[in-house]
Amino acid sequence: MSKIGKVVPVEPDHVDEIISAWRVEMPEIAGLPLELAKRTALLVSAFDLTAAAALDKLHLTQAEYGVLATLRRVGAPYRLKPTDLTQALLLSSGGTSNVIKRLVAAGYVSREADAEDGRSNWVELTPLGVKTAEEAVRATTAAHARLVSRMPDATARALSEHLRVALAAVEEGVLIHR
Repeated sequence: MSKIGKVVPVEPDHVDEIISAWRVEMPEIAGLPLELAKRTALLVSAFDLTAAAALDKLHLTQAEYGVLATLRRVGAPYRLKPTDLTQALLLSSGGTSNVIKRLVAAGYVSREADAEDGRSNWVELTPLGVKTAEEAVRATTAAHARLVSRMPDATARALSEHLRVALAAVEEGVLIHR
């Protein structure tokens, strides 16, 4: 349905072409799992490309943005341990360490030894980091909103709810390891 409630016909898309080709070559794989994988991958790519363009203007990578946004969303004093950042961002510990080093060099975060655990430290947003994190979150949210505004509202809401159900069914053991 469009935003005014009329049904808008949807033409076959690139994924339909892929599925059709596989139906000829290997019909056993040309089913719903492949269709869902391709459509969600394309949707993620659209959101990522849009966010990357907004972040590029701020001279931030997606990984740097992830760290800044994660630290900002936890609230004052805007700090976490590197292991918590690694888990929150689904990055490797080495990847997280490299991103933190770049953010320290840029003046967006600082590292402070943990007074209770000499083997650990805190990563904390600096005042410039708070400002930059907020600017980046606003920019990426606006970019994402422009994408979502191209969908009928009911479609976007239904998609969000269906994705919640789908993720709950698949993320344990795949994205979340306990």
